[in-house]
Amino acid sequence: MEFSGSQTINVPIEKVWAYLLDVNKVAACAPGFQSLEVVEPEHWKALISVGVGPVKAKFNLDVTRPEMIEPEKMVVKARGKAPGSTVDLSGSMNLTSLDAAQTQMDWQAHVMVGGTLASVGARLMNSTAEKLTEQFFACLKTNLQAPQETNSSN
Repeated sequence: MEFSGSQTINVPIEKVWAYLLDVNKVAACAPGFQSLEVVEPEHWKALISVGVGPVKAKFNLDVTRPEMIEPEKMVVKARGKAPGSTVDLSGSMNLTSLDAAQTQMDWQAHVMVGGTLASVGARLMNSTAEKLTEQFFACLKTNLQAPQETNSSN
């Protein structure tokens, strides 16, 4: 499955980059996130719980960030297993400064799911992935934009 999109975030590019570098902040926005263990500076073990229709799975993920070009590009790769299912994903984010207070994030992801989750939840996979993506970006934007909104909302 291929996914892509663009988000405009109302904070400077440096702030978005600093947030994305903090794996704990990013992981906390991942729907179903349960735990994170640092293996090496750019290598983590994560536990994520995902449900697609009637099928629920807890994935043990091996996550790496193999490529970064500050402050404009970041690549994340993850591979994981749950009882009877597998997932392999890669994603990239490209940041562009629109002006001093706005950043555009263009992103794309490639996700391959195998096993029970794929066979039982195949018809629901795209809509579930879109819903989870929306939840992730809503969390990311809320956390990044929150401090500035108290001044700009008046």
